[in-house]
Amino acid sequence: MNKSLIKFLTDFGPLLIFFYYYYDSGKNLKIAIPPFIIATIIALLIMWILEKKIPKVPLVSGILVTLFGGLTIYFNNPIFIYMKPTIINILFGIGLIFGKYITNEPILKKLMGNSISLSNEGWEILNKRWIYFFFSLAILNELVWRTQSEEFWVNFKVWGLLPITFIFTAFQIGLINKYKTNE
Repeated sequence: MNKSLIKFLTDFGPLLIFFYYYYDSGKNLKIAIPPFIIATIIALLIMWILEKKIPKVPLVSGILVTLFGGLTIYFNNPIFIYMKPTIINILFGIGLIFGKYITNEPILKKLMGNSISLSNEGWEILNKRWIYFFFSLAILNELVWRTQSEEFWVNFKVWGLLPITFIFTAFQIGLINKYKTNE
């Protein structure tokens, strides 16, 4: 099977399964979360089988999906799953802030340095932008789940946060081109 297709399925398959069960059950989170957790675990296992490793971001996300999904079901309270994107984005933001103290350079450079070659100033700026972005997403998620309906939040989580992330990433191309080096 095509590697790109497998990557797409492991990235978005669990989400598609969640949507299917959420809408098929009459918009019931309690019914949609168990298949979501199972699909997430299966996606991580497929990554492990094919790559012999699981990238950190999907691993952290999978652990949090399982943890917060499980708490939502156990306590019969959707607040846990609502807060998952907030917590993930805060963790990523904090990781970018403190990662440079562990690696002595922006953590993004460690993560992406093989695919993008930037000057140190470029990495610093890009790292700061992503820090602000992750904290902004955390705040935005909090505003949406606290002020909107569950269905609105479910749709926003995919059809709002995902496009916002793609758009933000696209806006970084100018910075990348400005600070690109020829190493």
